[in-house]
Amino acid sequence: MDAGEIEARLAIEDTIGRYVRCVDGGRAEDLKELFIDDGVLQTDRNEYRGRDAISGMIDGLKASLSSGAEPRRIRHHVSSLRIDFDGPDAATATCYFLSTVGDGVDHWGVYRDQFVRDGDRWLFAHRHVTTEGRTPGGWAASRVER
Repeated sequence: MDAGEIEARLAIEDTIGRYVRCVDGGRAEDLKELFIDDGVLQTDRNEYRGRDAISGMIDGLKASLSSGAEPRRIRHHVSSLRIDFDGPDAATATCYFLSTVGDGVDHWGVYRDQFVRDGDRWLFAHRHVTTEGRTPGGWAASRVER
């Protein structure tokens, strides 16, 4: 592994870390900048194409978490990251996620990503979020995705 690959791996890890911090903080405007202009965020139920659609989806999550008697805080935890390079300017990655809401585990699954280099940064071209499980009665289990 050479210095350029190490630098690229760290930049991809940084993008993934920024993604979960933006989602957890409801920072849709910052999150959309982690995607290329026509990037895709795909979930089990919907596909959001382009930065504005992705930003709108995050705003919907924020509203859902804020609804109810007590606003809830979400935290995403990412592990077991694997990065493979498809050339000097493209990479794929997979990692697991675990989300907590309120006082416990809420949902979990896998992120499958396609990245492209944009100068010093690596941006999402496509993120596929697969939710593998939900806690019965939890936020994700009761939420209707918008």
